[in-house]
Amino acid sequence: MERIFFKFNKEIFSKRGDLKIAPLNNTYNWNLRQRIFNIVIFSMGIFIIIILAGILITLFYGSFPALKKFGLNFFINKEWDPVFNKFGSLPVLIGTLLTSFIALFISIFFSLSISILLGEYFKKGGFSNFIKTSVELLAAVPSVIYGFWGLFVIVPLIRTLEIKLTLPSYGVGIFTASLILAIMIIPYAASIGREMIELVPSDIKEAAYALGATRYEVIKKVILPYSKSGIIAGVFLALGRALGETMAVTMLIGNSNFIPKTIFHPCNTMASVIANEFTEATTEIYTSSLIEIGLILFFVTVIINLIGKYIIKKFTIETRRENG
Repeated sequence: MERIFFKFNKEIFSKRGDLKIAPLNNTYNWNLRQRIFNIVIFSMGIFIIIILAGILITLFYGSFPALKKFGLNFFINKEWDPVFNKFGSLPVLIGTLLTSFIALFISIFFSLSISILLGEYFKKGGFSNFIKTSVELLAAVPSVIYGFWGLFVIVPLIRTLEIKLTLPSYGVGIFTASLILAIMIIPYAASIGREMIELVPSDIKEAAYALGATRYEVIKKVILPYSKSGIIAGVFLALGRALGETMAVTMLIGNSNFIPKTIFHPCNTMASVIANEFTEATTEIYTSSLIEIGLILFFVTVIINLIGKYIIKKFTIETRRENG
């Protein structure tokens, strides 16, 4: 009966030319390939979990001497003195959060503007391609190049500004590093924002125009509310990029292990202090303290990503409710 059914269907599809059915005796081979494919995909997922667990275990193991000696005081201690083996993460934690959030605050206006420009005003054409290529090139430039450019261009400008404000003329510091970070993270938020704005259904926009809305009103009341979850996702992706940036920040932040009094003062981030001092660590507790800094950076990144996912999920649910 099965052979008759297969023969009948084979004749039909061969006449139509739509589909070529595999013989029934090859069903086992198809099932075997499907099982192999499922095993490979599942293994890749398990492999990622193993890598993440391995990184976490390595950080815990390496930082155990510092965890045992300092305990929770490591998070609130302000002193970082390798000579007397006194270490605290509070200055670098503050420096990391300050530089990242200041950079995010500066970049969000530029990234949102670029997203709207490329996603709504200039979707196609030579000008659009030129801007898209320029934004992509910003993401491709190595961070050390940003550091060199900041040293020769941004630092003299900031030093001149500090002199006019009667502040100590460091040139390097939190604000200088934040400016470079802002330029570096613009492409990440701008690219995702542009893609989300392009996904807004044209029917909704045309309906708003038909009701007499201006282009500004369509952007404000239709496009941005519809794509806000994707835009926020791009912002948090950019924030994650800023938290882990090392080379450019190391060259421009001043590398001072003290809590800054203003945003113009030198400081250190968790990534920059590891990059600067890991090769110079001569004692076990010194090395372990630097590894614990890396562990803190790992958890800070994870927490911010979880907060970002929660906010994105919340905005997505609200958008679906508003759209019916």
